[in-house]
Amino acid sequence: MPSDPDVLILGSGIAGLTVGALLARAGRRVRVLEAHYHPGGYGHTFDFGEGPDRIAFNAQLHYVWNCGPGETVDRMLRKLGLHEKVTFERYDPDGFDRMEMPGHSLRIPMDWDRLTARLVDRFPGAGGRACAAFVGEVRATAAELALFGEQQGAWGKLTHIHKLRRVLRYRDATLQDVFDRLAVPPAAQTLLALQWPDFLEPPERLSFFAWVMLFAGYVQGAYYPTHHFESFVDALVETIEQSGGEVLLRRRVVDFVSEGDRIVGAVDEAVDDRLEAQGERTTHRVAPGGAVICNFDPRQAAEMIGVERFSAGARRTLDYTYSASNFMAYCAVEGIDLRDHGFGRYNLFHTDDPDLNRCFHSMYRLGDYSRVSFAMTTPSLLTDAGGDCPKGQQIVEFLTVADHTRFSGLKYSSPAAYRRAKKQIFDAILDVVERDYVPDFRKHLCFKLTGSPTTNTRYCLSPLGHSYGSAMTPAQIRHRVEPDSSIPGLWFCSASAGYAGFSGAVWTGTRLYERLTGDAVAWGPHLAGVGPTHAPR
Repeated sequence: MPSDPDVLILGSGIAGLTVGALLARAGRRVRVLEAHYHPGGYGHTFDFGEGPDRIAFNAQLHYVWNCGPGETVDRMLRKLGLHEKVTFERYDPDGFDRMEMPGHSLRIPMDWDRLTARLVDRFPGAGGRACAAFVGEVRATAAELALFGEQQGAWGKLTHIHKLRRVLRYRDATLQDVFDRLAVPPAAQTLLALQWPDFLEPPERLSFFAWVMLFAGYVQGAYYPTHHFESFVDALVETIEQSGGEVLLRRRVVDFVSEGDRIVGAVDEAVDDRLEAQGERTTHRVAPGGAVICNFDPRQAAEMIGVERFSAGARRTLDYTYSASNFMAYCAVEGIDLRDHGFGRYNLFHTDDPDLNRCFHSMYRLGDYSRVSFAMTTPSLLTDAGGDCPKGQQIVEFLTVADHTRFSGLKYSSPAAYRRAKKQIFDAILDVVERDYVPDFRKHLCFKLTGSPTTNTRYCLSPLGHSYGSAMTPAQIRHRVEPDSSIPGLWFCSASAGYAGFSGAVWTGTRLYERLTGDAVAWGPHLAGVGPTHAPR
């Protein structure tokens, strides 16, 4: 193996690959260890078949923001010289998300005034005025969060405190709190909160700040990669390797290496494609003064190292609860063009129960999907580039919440009951699709694959099958795990030590690069984003 690297990155998620590519391009010797046989973490792509018969799925129901000119993702790609290689397609500006519930529907446009007008039209009188006030409050809060993020240090934030009234007012608020404060009509609440699969939290638990960051980011511009998400992951891997670095797959980290109080490396074990140990272990050390960057779960890393070694402040932030897990269905259809049924460059969010707090509880805690809520996307229609399925087919993906404890218990106690539980959820979703959107949808299915919370744990090594690292509650959005772990030589760079989702992960990796090098990847006004991250088959 080549000489000791300057930087050892443990995990190849989007945040880890981002900081790795930036450091490698800056001349650092980078080595990445990844347990899976695909790089990308929750952003990886898996496929079946070869050549013209290949069918590929990104392991998430995913769409992104902060990709426009001068925004974080664009500036990072330009820094790497990848801005012409990795490009993005814009979602339908008149409705990038389409919200559907009994008696109401709403297209979310990339225009605040148009959104306000649609809400006022649907909820006239006092309801419309409340909706307009809510949208205005969201816009103002987004602007304050952007300003807050730009201020360096406590003094910088203090000098702008008079401009950050909402940052103070809503620091402990849930989305439901703000709905109630402004008396937003219940149906309008549901339509606006139907992006709940992007957070895996209901309005009564979801941080208002987290919701604002994502919602405002998408209104500013929602995108999909022209050549699908694998083009982004492959470009970052190639940058690392072409700069003299390594991305080593099927290497699961099992321990850390210390010298005195400093972390100087890690021990991995070789695993097969099912992530089962093969017996071979390797110790990786960084060069003197080098950095070990942990791109997997910080709590898991802390338990390996010994929680007592971390500072009291770090231990407090490491004591977080995990986000909920999810159910995914990966499908392909043929003999039908979903555009004939109105589908196109948008995502569909549906609920049969207008009370999202009750609906979430019924599905997640009770396993009751009789009034199901879910998200649906059609990646094949989001770009004209093709490459994700054979000619004549189209990819469709579905997502909803699911409880890891329930599915883990079923998987190991009764595989047949586990399969029935997955089928129950899938059938509940397909019943709605055939009833409301695509008659006889099942007849056109030519491929289907479902994943449960245990799939997340198996393929992405996520504790309790979490989808977003720490849950996006107000307390945990306010008190993030810091990149500086408090142990010399060790840095955290992940959904819990930064922000989840594609845009959030890029921001997290870019931020750590700046911290380590002092080289500013100067982005324009930004929000550290959150977005969907879900698991493979």
